[in-house]
Amino acid sequence: MKLLQAVLAVYLFAFCSGERQRFDNYRVYTVSPTKQDQLEALRTLESKRDDALVLNHLHLGPTDFLVAPGYNEKFLELLSRLDLDAELTDENAQNSLSLDIEPVADSNRRSDDYTWSVYHELNDTQKWMQNLVAKYPDTVSLFVAGRSYERRELLGLKINFKDGRAEKQSIFLEAGMHAREWIGPATATYFANELLTSQKPDIMTLSKSYVWYILPHANPDGYVYTHTTNRMWRKTRSPQDKNCYGTDPNRNWAFHWREVGASDEPCSESYAGPKAFSEPETETLSKYLTSLPEPMFMYLSLHSFSQLLLYPYGHTSKLPENHRDLERIFDVAVSAVKRRYGTRYTGGNVYDAIYPAAGSSMDWAYGVLKVKYSFCYELRPSGYSFWTGFRLPASQIIPTGQETTDSLAEMIKAAATIEGYKLQEA
Repeated sequence: MKLLQAVLAVYLFAFCSGERQRFDNYRVYTVSPTKQDQLEALRTLESKRDDALVLNHLHLGPTDFLVAPGYNEKFLELLSRLDLDAELTDENAQNSLSLDIEPVADSNRRSDDYTWSVYHELNDTQKWMQNLVAKYPDTVSLFVAGRSYERRELLGLKINFKDGRAEKQSIFLEAGMHAREWIGPATATYFANELLTSQKPDIMTLSKSYVWYILPHANPDGYVYTHTTNRMWRKTRSPQDKNCYGTDPNRNWAFHWREVGASDEPCSESYAGPKAFSEPETETLSKYLTSLPEPMFMYLSLHSFSQLLLYPYGHTSKLPENHRDLERIFDVAVSAVKRRYGTRYTGGNVYDAIYPAAGSSMDWAYGVLKVKYSFCYELRPSGYSFWTGFRLPASQIIPTGQETTDSLAEMIKAAATIEGYKLQEA
């Protein structure tokens, strides 16, 4: 069962009420609407968060609900009228609160003691990035891609080996758009470290051939909140209507915003915001991306989980103009990610590979910035349980980083070949 959504709902309620509310005997059901009228009837529950909370994106297909004891009978009656079955996946959501939380690094550790055997807090990663500037002053610099609602910096690494090449293209990699997806930032920093330290010819070639922009935390407020209050928080932290907080930052970009696969309900996990770029995180990041001096060769976004590699579009099943090139690169990348540990990825265009979802950073980069090669990784694992979902064990950070680095190296090489872009020799 999708136990993590139950935990998320518990903590979400607790935040809104100002205390850790208990959810004894709340039940979690999985419901799979197949018709549009069923979907619309279920959509009315998005505003009933005290009775039945939609735990994930409501779409044609499996959707989870957290149902209060006093509303259970009415909920089942509604499903009966809609000719829908309910699979009971958790009889008591409160039991989820007893689960241990993944250990994280000591936030007071030295910045030169940064490893990938644990998950790090925001300040720890920022100290590590600052230390890299001192360690590699001719190659590494910091950039601020914007500010969050709580005025935190969207701090990233710029890596540019000065090798005498007059003009380079850039590659931008962002992670942490969804706060609870800790493996994304961990993989982003692992990959940055590989670009700087690896002695493998293919990685060294990759490092020197492009100007790299790596943003580990595109949603720093949400990430901090996952450490201090609610491990399963997904959205930003801006106040919304109905005493709810946060917008889904990967539904908030101004490219076919809220056309499909996003909610206008402020309490929803897929709430697209009151308008496109309503969130300072997405608005300022988009302005920074527009301002980059180098032409952008590729845009990469790291999410989790499901082991998917995705490309545009999320708002339509119509394939991008260069879809054959994207499919060719996709084939190379999923083959490479499998090489080291046998990890199997699937995917394709977002609309067909998972579900309709408009307003993502990847689609905006492709559709607005005209970045021909725009991809999103949904990293490990492939399952749907709490323990192996968003709470991927820290012992899997390095394997995930290794196989993702393998995949990125082959992906970028394939795209460069298509474009006739000559890579620098190691």
